Amino acid sequence: MTQFKTLDSLDDIAGKRVLVRVDLNVPVKDGQVTDTTRIERVAPTINELSEKGAKVILLAHFGRPKGKAVASMSLEPIAQTVEEVLDHRVPFASDCIGEAAAGAVADMADGDVLLLENVRFHAGEESNDPAFAKQLAEIGDLYVDDAFSAAHRAHASTEGLAHLLPAYAGRTMQAELEALEKGLGNPARPVVAIVGGAKVSTKLDLLMNLVSKVDALVIGGGMANTFLAAKGTDVGKSLCEHDLAPTAKQIMIEAASNNCAIVLPVDGVVAKEFAANADNETLDIGSIPADGMILDVGPKSVSAINEWIGKASTLVWNGPLGAFEIEPFDAATVAAAKFAASCTGEGVLTSVAGGGDTVAALNHAGVAGDFSYVSTAGGAFLEWMEGKPLPGVEALK
Repeated sequence: MTQFKTLDSLDDIAGKRVLVRVDLNVPVKDGQVTDTTRIERVAPTINELSEKGAKVILLAHFGRPKGKAVASMSLEPIAQTVEEVLDHRVPFASDCIGEAAAGAVADMADGDVLLLENVRFHAGEESNDPAFAKQLAEIGDLYVDDAFSAAHRAHASTEGLAHLLPAYAGRTMQAELEALEKGLGNPARPVVAIVGGAKVSTKLDLLMNLVSKVDALVIGGGMANTFLAAKGTDVGKSLCEHDLAPTAKQIMIEAASNNCAIVLPVDGVVAKEFAANADNETLDIGSIPADGMILDVGPKSVSAINEWIGKASTLVWNGPLGAFEIEPFDAATVAAAKFAASCTGEGVLTSVAGGGDTVAALNHAGVAGDFSYVSTAGGAFLEWMEGKPLPGVEALK
């Protein structure tokens, strides 16, 4: 973390206008925010700057308005929820540049918090237009990026601004980067990665990167079927990308050359229909009937996975082991998650997890708060796991 400046470097900032990029792309239904997690994550940064007397100016996006002002994607309704979470008055400016923004900033007193309108209402945001970035910079003295979830985008408010103003990582960004460093950057070994989800095709780069970084790669979910099929196993009607068999074989060859163990299911929970509480049976891999679907890994597989977790010093997790959304096909994910959480609690494991389905699965298992770090960043977390540089992070160096 020495390559990033954090809020620890900011002492005398009373009266300074601090542009803070946050992630307020929260779920909204009938005009109400239904999950305040992302707002809660950025609250410490906002409150710390406000308490130090800074004028805190929030930059954020909402939805994909494609460079046009779309009323349904205005941040104005979210301002009230931000107020409630912060327990602090948060006025709203009807634009993020120009007179509306400049006037609202001019009215600020030290310690005030202001939310500007959706930066994506301007085409210059997503094209990272230098002129648009300059307009944003005109209303600030300092820049703080606290939106790791948008760091994989080279946009004006996530990358361009960092080159125009003194730039710092906010507390959430700092925590994320420190956790990721422990996860794959400079991890304690052995390192075990669990990768699940439906398709190999969406995680090719991820799998190829991981086999060169970790000691064991546990593959679950529908993508495990593609690997099993590539090894000649009949997976019946299970979700499987048969056309990717050569790719799966290549990943296994790469793993072998890097001394990375590939851990595949040895048994599965099999049903003839994909439905909650469908009739099911647990069968050894190799005994799957032609009309059967593997919807979860079985107890023998869970034992093997937990054995690897028990040997690990670091665990990185992305994607569920089965169709965790419906019972009873959530059992393996819940069991492995609980075991990883218990190892973390005992202080013998650093556990880092991320990705939308993963967060939902850990919440379902009731252990999201027991992992070392759970990232709410979907695409950015995945691209970091793939080993790709993130523009919003690189710009802070």
